[in-house]
Amino acid sequence: MGSEGPPVLTVHVTGFKKFQGVHENPTETIVNNLGRYMDKKGLPKGLLLGNCSVLDTAGEGAVEQLYKILETSLSGQNNQFPSSGSVIWQLHFGVNSGAMKFAVENQAVNEATFRCPDEHGWKPHKVPIVPSDGAITQTRETSLPVLKIVKALSEMGFDVVPSNDAGRFVCNYVYYHSLRFAKEHGIKSLFIHFPLFVTVEEETQMQFAASVLEVLSSLI
Repeated sequence: MGSEGPPVLTVHVTGFKKFQGVHENPTETIVNNLGRYMDKKGLPKGLLLGNCSVLDTAGEGAVEQLYKILETSLSGQNNQFPSSGSVIWQLHFGVNSGAMKFAVENQAVNEATFRCPDEHGWKPHKVPIVPSDGAITQTRETSLPVLKIVKALSEMGFDVVPSNDAGRFVCNYVYYHSLRFAKEHGIKSLFIHFPLFVTVEEETQMQFAASVLEVLSSLI
């Protein structure tokens, strides 16, 4: 029997639709265009771009979509992106409308306190995301090396910082569920906040997204 080659990293990417105060979510555009962009640029060696999905900016609505994506990727139902023999990671993109830089999020908090209603009209206040996990102070951290990722992206010329606060809105809500799912199923999850296009132009943000994939592929 011949020796097996290195594992293939399959990365599934999500972004979000518009929400109150943000009528054009840059992550919707980035995720919708990422496949074509990477076809032209070329994927990093050993990396397979899986599902690129845009989630509703709504707590339960987004999580319902997320779990369908994750469960499909693990079951191998999508023959184009089989889970067999692959390392599977989930990469989430969200917008921080007040940010000047990209932010790689280290953790999510078990608290939903939405500053405005989500796109399904829900506005929780100090509600645990997963009650069985305990208090709203409970956190879950990514197992990916955030500081190493930030350093690599900074050396590529991007304004990017590590962050320990993903907010308490839908981004944090989805990230918490994703980190929980990742731990239960032996995969990895990472969330990155993007600025608006008026702050950092679209082409730079597309280059950044592609560079994130490059950096992740180097971690296998």
